[in-house]
Amino acid sequence: MADNTSASGAVRRKRGRPRDPEADHRILAAASALLLERGFDSMTVDEVASRARVGKATVYRRWAKKEDLAVAAMSQLYKLQMPIPDTGSFREDVRQAYLATIRFANSPEGAAFLRATVVECARDPRIAALYRSASDETIASAAEMYRRGIERGEVRPDVDVGYASTLLAGVLAHRIVTAQPLPSEREVDAMVELLLRGVEA
Repeated sequence: MADNTSASGAVRRKRGRPRDPEADHRILAAASALLLERGFDSMTVDEVASRARVGKATVYRRWAKKEDLAVAAMSQLYKLQMPIPDTGSFREDVRQAYLATIRFANSPEGAAFLRATVVECARDPRIAALYRSASDETIASAAEMYRRGIERGEVRPDVDVGYASTLLAGVLAHRIVTAQPLPSEREVDAMVELLLRGVEA
């Protein structure tokens, strides 16, 4: 019987370029930058591929639709710019989370991104669903911060975690819609104190 592993009958390896391990990072970084600059509607996959120095097909092999890429890029953007800390203290966790968010919101890129987010979400329910999907993970992380506080006895066990986790986002959205100045870093401690103590006499 002939040896099927001989040179003439050997199974050949698939040809083609090996997968670039840095491509995912470059693509998401490029998509995040474009989202910051101009929002979802004006971002194109062609521009993302060009900035990431990859072919358009490389992008589509990883994310089948522009919407999928945008959600992944926004999720990464939220993690990098508005991380949820775990310091062992609920007060300090909230303070650092608020500080990072307000610092980002007051940066030129962050302010432009938030304004575009509000405008696009109000105009198109489909885009609103994309932004909501991307923010779900951040909201879940914030909710976990409250749960850790409950377990340590720092937070009331009956608190509405979902509602409390979105209070700052509501303040930012209201200020953007009404064209008011966004909260500054100097206001963070007062906002944290209001959150922790409430308004009861």
